[in-house]
Amino acid sequence: MSDTKRAFVFDMDGTIVDNMSFHTDSWIAFFKRRGKDIDADEFFRTTAGRQGKEIIRAHMGEHLLDHEVLELNLEKESVYRELYEPHRKTVTGFDDLIEQAKLRGVALAVATAASNANIEFTLDGLDLRRHFDTVVGAADVARGKPYPDVFLLAAERCGVKPENCIVFEDAPLGVEAARRAGMRCVVLTTTLPAEAFAEFDNVIHIASDFSELTIDELFPA
Repeated sequence: MSDTKRAFVFDMDGTIVDNMSFHTDSWIAFFKRRGKDIDADEFFRTTAGRQGKEIIRAHMGEHLLDHEVLELNLEKESVYRELYEPHRKTVTGFDDLIEQAKLRGVALAVATAASNANIEFTLDGLDLRRHFDTVVGAADVARGKPYPDVFLLAAERCGVKPENCIVFEDAPLGVEAARRAGMRCVVLTTTLPAEAFAEFDNVIHIASDFSELTIDELFPA
C-alpha cells in the first residue's frame, strides 16, 4: 500500500447515477406481488447498501435456499432495469470530477452492493467502466454494507491505504461502512437530506451533486 497514493471510491447506485428511487420502487413492486406492503422511506433507510440476497432473506425468510434467493433477486432486478433504463444518466458533475482526478493521478474505484448484471447495466451501459482502476461488487464480498469489506477490497486493489481514500456515498449504511473502513466520506443528497448523516464523524462534505466539489477541496495540496 502506498503512503502517498490517493483514491476516490464511488458507491454506484444513488451516487454515480441518481437511481435509488427506482430501486426502491422496484423492490416495493416485487414485494407487493407477494402480498407484502413496504414503506418506501423506511425500506431505503434500512436496506440501501445491502445486497439483494440479504434483503430478500430479511423480508421473505432465512429458510430460503440459495437458488431460490437467486431466482427471486433476478426477478426483482428485471423489474428495476425496466423502470430505470429510460432515465439512465450520471449525476451532474460526475464526468468532470473524474476527469480532474485522473489528471491529478487519483485512483478511481467503484465499490457497490450491486450484482454483476446491474454493474454491467449501469457502468457498461453508460461506457463508464474504462475510467475505473477497479470495480468491486456484491459477487466479490460475502457481506454488504454496513460492513466495510467492499471498500477495503477496493482500496487494496488500488494499492491505496484506507486513510488515503475518499468514499462517495448517498446512504447511511454506506457511510457507516466507510467509517468502519477508516475512510473519509463525501455524501451526496440525491436520496436523503443532509440531516440523515449528522451522526457521522467521517463525513467531510455534503453536496447535492458533483458540480459542487473540486479536487483541491477534497485533497488539498
